[in-house]
Amino acid sequence: MQHRIIVLGAGYAGAIAAGRLARRLHRDDVAITLVNAESDFVERVRLHQLAAGQDLRPRPLSGMFAGTGVDVRLARVTGVDVERGTVTVVDADGGRGQEHELEYDTLVYALGSGWSDQGVPGSAEHAHEIASRAGALRLRERLARLDAGRPVVVVGGGLTGLEAATEIAEARPDLRVALAARGGLGDWLSPRGRDHLRRVFGRLGITAYEHTEVTGVREDGVVLADGTSIEAAVTVWTTGFAVHPLARATALEVSGSGRIMVDATMRSVSHPDVYAIGDAAQAIGPGGKPLRMSCASGTPMAWQAADAIAARLTGGKLPDVPLRYVNQCVSLGREDGLIQYVTADDRAVRAALTGRVAALYKELVCKGAAWAVAHPLLGMPARRRRVVREPVRPAPAVKASL
Repeated sequence: MQHRIIVLGAGYAGAIAAGRLARRLHRDDVAITLVNAESDFVERVRLHQLAAGQDLRPRPLSGMFAGTGVDVRLARVTGVDVERGTVTVVDADGGRGQEHELEYDTLVYALGSGWSDQGVPGSAEHAHEIASRAGALRLRERLARLDAGRPVVVVGGGLTGLEAATEIAEARPDLRVALAARGGLGDWLSPRGRDHLRRVFGRLGITAYEHTEVTGVREDGVVLADGTSIEAAVTVWTTGFAVHPLARATALEVSGSGRIMVDATMRSVSHPDVYAIGDAAQAIGPGGKPLRMSCASGTPMAWQAADAIAARLTGGKLPDVPLRYVNQCVSLGREDGLIQYVTADDRAVRAALTGRVAALYKELVCKGAAWAVAHPLLGMPARRRRVVREPVRPAPAVKASL
């Protein structure tokens, strides 16, 4: 009898987890199914590039997981019943909207996050988001129709906002690009990082509205807390992310923001047959702080979950690799960048890499992440590629920690 593992979501975390599970459990008594609504893997960390007019390389999931033993199912997840151990999906490839129920023995929940309008009036109706490929393509089409001299306002001074503003300003120097940040420009960076960021903004002609709270979005601009407004032909909203609402509708224990509470092995604290990774999981890192939503968090979380699942099924040793941060990688257009080195709990230190070298560093990070997803079995010794027919051990019902 096969042990059925279902991975929900093929973003960075889900795709990496599925590939690593295939490496660890390449055997005929384990069935791995990867469920995703889109047929291609989306490089989410490059969506600001897509929005600015650049083309991204297609990465079909069917080709990436060919020969791995992972069954890729193109479907939209509509429900999860953690008491019965089932997932309800609507197939995206000719299913005509009919729901199907899939049973699992182990579930890896990696449905990620989308953009959040933060409840600001008008943002959902008038602002563009770049947290999805569809959103980035809509913004791309809108920017292409803008005449020279028109204003573009990016709302949000985090990593996504900085990358979006600089990418658009570099690709379209004829536009008037501005960024509205609730705090100071790059105020979480080191002095060296902040200074470099201001130089880049000056070189690209980006206006920074600092300590500015946007309280409304109109078709022709944004409204500020003091009642004034900033003109915008296009508003780009990058103020944060919201997790997929599905987890909150289940019996899983979730945080106030709807992220699934997990232990150090990414196992649900309430349901031991469920693992959560990436933006969907509330994992605790160094200093007792929750890991932030990012590729930098999702990748090691995926490794941790896959290794823990394999260990529990085969009687191996549980992973004991601490989850920590090393740096924050920011692209500032195609020719410039910023690598801010940080403490284990993600606080900026003095050291920072800037300029063209930092841009190349960030590009290598992006390429490396996509390459790792696209080659899930690479590096597996030949002896491990053969199917192993010893039965897996049942996963223990009790929780285990690092």
